[in-house]
Amino acid sequence: MAQLDTLDIIVLGAILVGTGAYFTKGKYWGITKDPYANAFGGANGAKAGKTRNIIEKMEETGKNCVIFYGSQTGTAEDYASRLAKEGKSRFGLETMVADLEDYDYDNLDEIASDKVVMFVLATYGEGEPTDNAVDFYEFIVGDDVAFSQSADPPLGNLKYVAFGLGNNTYEHYNSMVRNVNKALEKLGAHRIGDAGEGDDGAGTMEEDFLAWKDPMWAALAEKMGLEEREGIYEPIFGIVEREGLTKDSAEVYLGEPNKMHLEGTARGPFNAHNPYIAPIAESRELFSVKDRNCLHMEVDISGSNLTYQTGDHIAIWPTNAGQEVDFFLTTLGLASKKDTVISVKALEPTAKVPFPTPTTYDAIVRYHLEICAPVSRQFLGTLAAFAPNDAVKAEMAKLGSDRDYFQDKVSKNHYNIARTLDAVSGGAKWENVPFSAFIEGLTKLQPRYYSISSSSLAQPKKISVTAVVESQLIPGRVDPFKGVATNYLLALKQKQNGDPNPEPFGLTYEINGPRNRYDGIHVPVHVRHSNFKLPSDPSKPIILIGPGTGVAPFRGFVQERAKQAESGQNVGRTILFFGCRKRSEDFMYESEWEAYQKSLGDKFELITAFSREGSKKVYVQHRLKEKAKEVNELLEKKAFLYVCGDAANMAREVNTVLAQIIAEQRGIPEAKAEDIVKNMRASNQYQEDVWS
Repeated sequence: MAQLDTLDIIVLGAILVGTGAYFTKGKYWGITKDPYANAFGGANGAKAGKTRNIIEKMEETGKNCVIFYGSQTGTAEDYASRLAKEGKSRFGLETMVADLEDYDYDNLDEIASDKVVMFVLATYGEGEPTDNAVDFYEFIVGDDVAFSQSADPPLGNLKYVAFGLGNNTYEHYNSMVRNVNKALEKLGAHRIGDAGEGDDGAGTMEEDFLAWKDPMWAALAEKMGLEEREGIYEPIFGIVEREGLTKDSAEVYLGEPNKMHLEGTARGPFNAHNPYIAPIAESRELFSVKDRNCLHMEVDISGSNLTYQTGDHIAIWPTNAGQEVDFFLTTLGLASKKDTVISVKALEPTAKVPFPTPTTYDAIVRYHLEICAPVSRQFLGTLAAFAPNDAVKAEMAKLGSDRDYFQDKVSKNHYNIARTLDAVSGGAKWENVPFSAFIEGLTKLQPRYYSISSSSLAQPKKISVTAVVESQLIPGRVDPFKGVATNYLLALKQKQNGDPNPEPFGLTYEINGPRNRYDGIHVPVHVRHSNFKLPSDPSKPIILIGPGTGVAPFRGFVQERAKQAESGQNVGRTILFFGCRKRSEDFMYESEWEAYQKSLGDKFELITAFSREGSKKVYVQHRLKEKAKEVNELLEKKAFLYVCGDAANMAREVNTVLAQIIAEQRGIPEAKAEDIVKNMRASNQYQEDVWS
């Protein structure tokens, strides 16, 4: 056989490389980039830039105002976006919105004095930062906070604005913005205007924000020498119709959250950016009354790397109801274009498109926008310029500027944006509104969080969900107000239990999901950690107070203790106070409590309060007082006390009754008893998982 010399080998190698390059062009290299595609293809979505250095980012993009947000449900992010748009349109500020988890904070001391930083911060749970603000919060309130320069005071150059989102039914009301504001002042930063506080508990969040922002803008304009101009709508996103694509094109997103899901290769980690499409193993009705529904569902996570701990929350990613989607598109004159493929492109360098594209109008409205959310009065003012006629324009302007008029015409009826526009225009189509205005003005469709009602010890691969279906009659409104996620779950339950055409309360849903990826009764989910946890020592006594669906996490707690007892562990006294209307209608998990009683024996006691069975209404707080002696004795033995359910009434009354019990049983002043209750909270002996 002839030997190959060096030149032969080089030539042969070049031929092989060239051949390989020819056949792989367009697959591994030489790929033509879609000029309208955004970077949302990755599992974690698009980031606001390649750098974590906020100074570099502001200088690169010519910004003089950054609005950081700490958001759990999207509201704080929405307010940050609205401040950015208003700052630019009214005052000519070069604004950018920034997720707190996208940047580092040790160079905040380098932000020049001719720039301003805004913080829009939600408080989550019991005074905790939102998930995306944890690192920032721990940094800024830390005892050993260190910045890049050695100035004294460290943040003497920093001008800032602050607004907080909280709920007065929680003990640590707006603690996030209060603590951050205190830390910034301590570090020498200069706040402009008051630190605003919105109160979701009083139902005044939106009006609190609107009342705060105008004096803030006036103070900022004076401090920075800004001149106000007439605000005009300037789009942040450009919409381009893609004539070469149809909804059946492989690269078109029809509701998939990211590229892995689009390509059918979804994998973990599963989180708030990347849901797991989980099978629902079982679903059933818990109530035995016709006009109300409460669902029990078992979500199978065995095919994922998801794990949970007893007391955690599960996030359900809902879709909007078909009727609401169709009505929205019809109101905007887009019904005939629902399947038209569009790309959405950011028109300014720091903006993030909130969903992957190319996609369709229908997919955006169905899977990505909160079209059923309460309407923003400020947003109506923005849309007035695009009204179909002058009379409608005047009415929109009045709704946008008159708080009481807006309350009477819109808020009290719980109208969403499409219903509001249709009512104001008398059915005339809103064809002049740029679709970008809705992408910018409506919040992104958010996952809904539910307390997990199972024990990870008893069933590590299945997560139980307990949820009341929201369908509420509103005086003056023709049809009931319906919850987005719970009615979606009810439709899934109906289909799983044999209904070929599920229509809960007349609503229909794309149950099979984008490209039938949810077929076989699946739901997108992820798990969120909670601090609502059983004591690490199972022999510790616990007192559980959970009326209605507030019993959900306690089903998991009792299930866990029953499992521990069955395995021979010493389990402490476990008392559960449960309340509902009637034993015959909504006594949830009645047979299960009996089974747990057999496992736990006299260590478990269920105390019920049926509010509508006698001449007087009886609630869990009344039963708690009846058991005052034992409750106090258990607390003296360092029992842990847990409350889950309604924050505005039940949880507050339980707190009051608890202080009364301690005062009466120990013969001490009520003020001292209240201090004991506060100390129990501070040491996590008293924990709440409540909502309003």
